[in-house]
Parts: sequence; C-alpha cells; structure tokens
Amino acid sequence: MTVFWERMADHFGAEYADTFARDHVMSELGGRTVQQALDAGWEAKDVWRAVCTAVNVPPESR
Repeated sequence: MTVFWERMADHFGAEYADTFARDHVMSELGGRTVQQALDAGWEAKDVWRAVCTAVNVPPESR
C-alpha cells in the first residue's frame, strides 16, 4: 500500500492524490472510487493499473 500511495502522490501531488482517491468515480473500477475499490478488497496493483489507464499515466511512471 505504501508504494501505491507514493505513486499516487508522485502523479497527482500529495494533497490531490487523497482527493482524487475519495472523489473520482472510475469506470475502470466498476463505478467505484479508488478508495472504495481498495476498501472492497481490490489489490493495490490492480487499482494503480486502472488509474494509469484512466488518466494516461506515462509508461515511465507506471
């Protein structure tokens, strides 16, 4: 989980990463937010892959 949150902070910035995780509903996560997916038991690596797809994270940051 630590690596996941570090990647989120690196991409979005420390403050916005939390906001994005709580508020942005993603079709890639079945209509869930990042936080809802994690709370539902999704693997952090799968959630990160969904985020990368949804917001076009550059390959070198994946």
